[in-house]
Amino acid sequence: MQYSGSCQCGQVAFDVEGEIDSGLACNCSMCGKRGSLLWFVPREKLVLKTPEADMATYTFNKHHIQHRFCDKCGIHVFGEANDPKGNPVAAVNLRVLDGVDLSTIPVHNYDGRAL
Repeated sequence: MQYSGSCQCGQVAFDVEGEIDSGLACNCSMCGKRGSLLWFVPREKLVLKTPEADMATYTFNKHHIQHRFCDKCGIHVFGEANDPKGNPVAAVNLRVLDGVDLSTIPVHNYDGRAL
């Protein structure tokens, strides 16, 4: 399936391809405060429709994950990192995808605070 997503103001927009089988709710200091619901896809499946310069990036803790958000409206759209095998992965915020009924998606809770 092909999905489109964007921040609140539309400055950051993207398309992403894949099957949404579940979402991940993390309770780390970042995810717990922003309330994102994450879906992991290979990074090449996410295609920006707007310039990368329209995004801001935040890293914390071990600085492995680049948290991408709009520098205008502040909405977190996705994160980027490498999986344990070194493959580039995008953690898409399901809440920014158009036409997705979140109530139909199983949610797995992850204890990020324990890391």
